[in-house]
Amino acid sequence: MASRLLQWVSLALLSCLLTACAVYPDQPPAPQAGPAELTGVPFFPQSEYQCGPAALATSLLYSGVEVDDQALEQAVFLPGRQGSLQAELLAASRRYGRIPYRIPGTPDALIAELDAGNPVLVMQNLGIDALPQWHYAVVVGYEPNRREWILRSGTERRRLESHRRFLLSWQKASHWAVVTLPPERLPASVTPAAATLALADAERVLGEAALLPGWEAAVARWPQQPEFLFGAANAQRAAGNDQAASKRFAQLLALAPDHYAGRNNYADLLLAQGCPASGREVLSPAVQAEGLPPELAAVIAATAGELAGHPAAADASHCSDLYPLMLPEAP
Repeated sequence: MASRLLQWVSLALLSCLLTACAVYPDQPPAPQAGPAELTGVPFFPQSEYQCGPAALATSLLYSGVEVDDQALEQAVFLPGRQGSLQAELLAASRRYGRIPYRIPGTPDALIAELDAGNPVLVMQNLGIDALPQWHYAVVVGYEPNRREWILRSGTERRRLESHRRFLLSWQKASHWAVVTLPPERLPASVTPAAATLALADAERVLGEAALLPGWEAAVARWPQQPEFLFGAANAQRAAGNDQAASKRFAQLLALAPDHYAGRNNYADLLLAQGCPASGREVLSPAVQAEGLPPELAAVIAATAGELAGHPAAADASHCSDLYPLMLPEAP
């Protein structure tokens, strides 16, 4: 039986929610535990134009990945540009089994990550708008009494930059900031939209099962967000945990009865497990829905066609475990 599962569509639209311009005070709130500095963050001094690989190696090694900056140079350095693009850095993080999360471009977000033990990879423009000098560094601390940020930067293991100077260079790089973590952890300051986008992008590289800890962590933090339940349900199924997947699909449809992609995938799971009657019940509102995107409508029609091949089949005895809840009707 062909598997027709809906994955993530139009998630790129979420990226517009992740950046914003702001005016900041002279000094952000002090870290909760006084001066914050992650002294255990490693340091890779950069060679000429190669601050990107060095900064990424710093973040990855701290997250538990055995990597060296020389290997990353070959993966992300673009000689024609004499540097690395953000897209290359993010893609390399995923290839090493880590999830790069965009965090809000605010001092408060940096402080929150430092308090949580997370260094932050940032982009700066050390030049002027007409002649930009792009540079990557890793924020590892903040000294509130001196109003200085502490960076792993260039050839300096512990570069100190004043709050104003750092904010100016960061602002000229659109406040780009990323925290790179293993799948089971979420950044302290990440928004639901940014987390959804980061998990979905990593899933395309690492596969659904590998992202299961990330989706479940997101469900734990935001239990009322349908897309996290959807991602967790798909990941549970990919990992072979059909009963856990069924539970997440049921929770999703109880929360969002009109989540028709969720209905399709739940019906597909039920059919695969010998529960066609339950599958038809779950899918029926999606089949009857009007105005669906053509891609979604086509997948739902295909699943309905497979279910129609079992018109008189009764559910197997175990189906009550996979379809335990009476779901609300879709509007």
